[in-house]
Amino acid sequence: MQDTTQAAAGLSTLGLMGIAVAAIAILLVLIIRVRLHPFFALVIVSIGTALATGISVADLLPTLLGGFGKTLGNVALLIGFGAVLGRLVAVSGGARVLADTLIHFFGSKRAPLGLSIACLLFGFPIFLDAAFVVMLPVIYSVARELKASLLLYGLPAAGAFLVMHALMPPHPGPVAAAVFLHADIGQVLFIALLVGLPTWYAMGYRLSLMLAKRSPFQPVPNFMGAESEEIPPEKRPAFGTVLLVLLLPLVLIFLNTGLSTLGQSGVIDGDNPLVAALMVIGETPIALLISTCIAMWLLVIRASERGAMDSINEIVEQALSPVCSIILITGAGGMFGGVLTASGIGDALADSLQAFGLPVILAGYVIASVIRIAQGSATVAGTTAAGIMAPVVLGDPTLAGLPAACITVAIVAGAIGYSHVNDSGFWLVGRFLGVDTKTMLKTWTVISTGISLMAFGLAWLVFSLL
Repeated sequence: MQDTTQAAAGLSTLGLMGIAVAAIAILLVLIIRVRLHPFFALVIVSIGTALATGISVADLLPTLLGGFGKTLGNVALLIGFGAVLGRLVAVSGGARVLADTLIHFFGSKRAPLGLSIACLLFGFPIFLDAAFVVMLPVIYSVARELKASLLLYGLPAAGAFLVMHALMPPHPGPVAAAVFLHADIGQVLFIALLVGLPTWYAMGYRLSLMLAKRSPFQPVPNFMGAESEEIPPEKRPAFGTVLLVLLLPLVLIFLNTGLSTLGQSGVIDGDNPLVAALMVIGETPIALLISTCIAMWLLVIRASERGAMDSINEIVEQALSPVCSIILITGAGGMFGGVLTASGIGDALADSLQAFGLPVILAGYVIASVIRIAQGSATVAGTTAAGIMAPVVLGDPTLAGLPAACITVAIVAGAIGYSHVNDSGFWLVGRFLGVDTKTMLKTWTVISTGISLMAFGLAWLVFSLL
């Protein structure tokens, strides 16, 4: 692959920035106006940007495949294992157990809080749309039983899922951004929890509850469906089992991060075979693989009398099919980011930020927010913004480590906010809660904006204290 100087030969900083702006504009037009699938749009724009910035035809394919392959190598396993883990919990009835136990613990008056906490835990490995649909029967039944407005339970639940989907690995946005910025997944997870938990309570739960109480009474619609209803109570897993399979990957990932930190500081011997083995177990893909295999045993094999492997294979197929598109979009975003780096656009952006005095973390948030508002997809917004910011972050040694993790969280916070009519999640939540577009704009859009702004503000605060 040719170097940045050769690729950008003959182009000024202003020219490179002009190409970058044109590339993003074309990308948005292809996705919004032409309605081209984001995967194809990103590939086409990547090719055009590479040629426009002077990357030769001979170096074009290696440049494209380099960014695409590197991203997929890091992202595909995390998203795949996370999707399967979430599906296992869902089809075994674990989601119902989680919700029922917490609602029983908190009581009927604080049922929205119990349900929101259940969604917070269940939302770690599973995407917002899938998690929300799986939890719907629980939300509906609680609203019917307590004869209360559906929004009192639906909005806090959806707010919890949004926080998890926005900030926490192994969701595609945080994982892709971490890969582009060379941020440690464990450190990203630590910052995301530090930022995400207060954001969930203030915006995902409290704000959701306040808006729900101010909205007109919403009865439970006459449609519902989820696999967990088909599991008899006596065949559902225990609450402790569900909690184990959801928290195990977190524990293993933090184990790796903690040991790595201690090894680098000289407190422990990083070359010790036992330490090395524990660090391997805590690598994010291995941690998710181990957790998923344990979940297969505890939630499916142990509970099945026969045909357990056939059931597991069916669950895996059902889990992986919906995420293939997301994996390809993320890989194409990596391709675009690779082109931006090889072309010199990233260096031009760094020079521009330095000239204007705009903080890197603020620039990442703004870019992600603008792309999110324009085209709706959080994955595309986070991936594209991280690709644009990667050369800036990687070019400054002082941004390595926890600062990179904070910037990662800031970018994905921008990518998940400001949900409106061009966001598929906006329509999914609105449809299943049975509310009109005006009500969704007054509730869901406000909630997503609050989550985005607070998560970014806290990430910037932590960044400034490092």
